Amino acid sequence: MEISPGNVSPLASSATIQQMDHSHERSHHGNSLVNILSRWSHQHSDDEQKVLALNVLLLGNRQSGRSSVGNALIGGHEFQTGACISGVSVTTEYRVLSRNFPRYFRRQGAESDLMLRVIDTPPLPPCPQTVHELCPEGVHVLVLVARTDLPHENTQLEQCVESLFGPDWRHHALLILTHADHLKKAGLRPSGYLTEATDWLGTLASKVVGGVSLLDSSCDWPSISGRLLRDRLLRLSARNHHRALNVRTDVSL
Repeated sequence: MEISPGNVSPLASSATIQQMDHSHERSHHGNSLVNILSRWSHQHSDDEQKVLALNVLLLGNRQSGRSSVGNALIGGHEFQTGACISGVSVTTEYRVLSRNFPRYFRRQGAESDLMLRVIDTPPLPPCPQTVHELCPEGVHVLVLVARTDLPHENTQLEQCVESLFGPDWRHHALLILTHADHLKKAGLRPSGYLTEATDWLGTLASKVVGGVSLLDSSCDWPSISGRLLRDRLLRLSARNHHRALNVRTDVSL
């Protein structure tokens, strides 16, 4: 209710004004507290939201080193690895592991966590429906894994990936060649190897936008190369503005 000065005496006006001033101070003080708490809550909420979550799908043939690459990405040894017996792959079912890396990078001027959700798969071909169920929101990065010493093992890799994700797959993919120590033994340089590689592998290497990484399997490269792989993966996702590829479930591989 609005109060007119003509309706009150000067004393009453003075008292009223004094009371209103105190009320204003209390209101101002209260508003300040509310504003402070509101800003803190907003900042706290922003901090909680500064997490970039990426779905990473590992694809390759048996004994290509998919699980070892997965271990490097998450910085652990949770994915089972080892030599196959009678040609049977160690990884026989899909497995998903997540790892959060606090304050991993800066995004829009603020520190952000990196949450990697890594999906290890059985040997090719992948099951579209299963991949869709594991990644209903899509796949941000495709990690294609092949062995340098077995260049004829993954000849259908590109065909499988394109059937699963369509022609845009190459913009979300990087190629990792394991067992690169065999190149040293053969006296080959990485650049020379890719030039002389079989047609399918050379073509694949030229198509993946994320580039090619060679990993030496004679050392503990999962712990040594993990940060490098995560950085490359993050740069590739940023190049795509962190958009995800949708899985095509209307195909059979």
